[in-house]
Amino acid sequence: MKTQLLTEHDIDTAAEILRSGGLVGIPTETVYGLGANGLNAAAVGRIFTAKGRPQDNPLILHIPDPAWLDRCCRNIPPAAYRLARQLWPGPLTMILQRRENVPNAVTCGLDTVGVRCPDHPLALAVIEAAGVPVAAPSGNLSGRPSPTCARHMLEDMDGRIDAILDGGPCGVGVESTIIDMTVPIPRLLRPGGMPLERLREALGEVVVDKAVTAQLGAGEKPRAPGMKYRHYAPKAPVIVVTGDSRRTARYIRRNLGEHTGVICFDEYAGQFPNCVIEAIGPVSDKARQARRVFDALRAFDSTDVDTIFAQCPGSSGLGMAVANRLKKAAGFRVVDLGEDAT
Repeated sequence: MKTQLLTEHDIDTAAEILRSGGLVGIPTETVYGLGANGLNAAAVGRIFTAKGRPQDNPLILHIPDPAWLDRCCRNIPPAAYRLARQLWPGPLTMILQRRENVPNAVTCGLDTVGVRCPDHPLALAVIEAAGVPVAAPSGNLSGRPSPTCARHMLEDMDGRIDAILDGGPCGVGVESTIIDMTVPIPRLLRPGGMPLERLREALGEVVVDKAVTAQLGAGEKPRAPGMKYRHYAPKAPVIVVTGDSRRTARYIRRNLGEHTGVICFDEYAGQFPNCVIEAIGPVSDKARQARRVFDALRAFDSTDVDTIFAQCPGSSGLGMAVANRLKKAAGFRVVDLGEDAT
């Protein structure tokens, strides 16, 4: 299979591939997604094959408008419609009860499904033109860092899928926030591009699931993507160091090896001699860190580093999502030095 690289002028081509059961890389505001017709079980199955994705890791359906919610969901609570009106299009996925037309291939047998409306003009145009909800996990090989540009997706998916629609670099850089709206108190299952603080403004109380800060056990079934497996990982092992940024920088300096990579805040980029450095933004700029974190993780694969240390932001705002992605990349191998970074 030869993977086509499409442009904004090829919306109809991308839509026809989706309608016919093929796979298309689609740009969103978060990361590039690997899209298939979300109501076609065979097409959805090809996503799992192309990515090497575990069969118990459910997918998210992408829709172009909140009015499509009842096409794939039932018993939708009023709070979900309120969130959709306030925060869609945007980097937010809601877990809702699924309709019977949503195949088990999407939900991995769950009676719920994740749905979101992406904030990217090309993604919305393709879904609208295809006329079906589009199932789309991140467009990388399973376990690898998510792609934030078409070139990164092509590195992983060339020859595995039909086409990639190039919509430029992603503006957010980490996947959508996932919130479970089927429980009495909404539950954050995955932090992402929509901060927890914004959800609490809209909903009031929101519980944070334990999978945000710790790895699920082998027998636990994930209710949403990104909850169970090691994700976002470069080839070299990652060690995340949490705490005040000055203390984490000192710890990393004291533990440098001969072939060490370092993910750090901009203020500390000059403090790790003879290392491969990926600076992800100033300590205070969590939006920049979110845009940079996957690019940084992916960059080390073209080097000879055998260990990667990562400074970790605090948990406010987008920092929770960045910290989650770094800890997932490390398989939750974390050195905790106490107080959060600012």
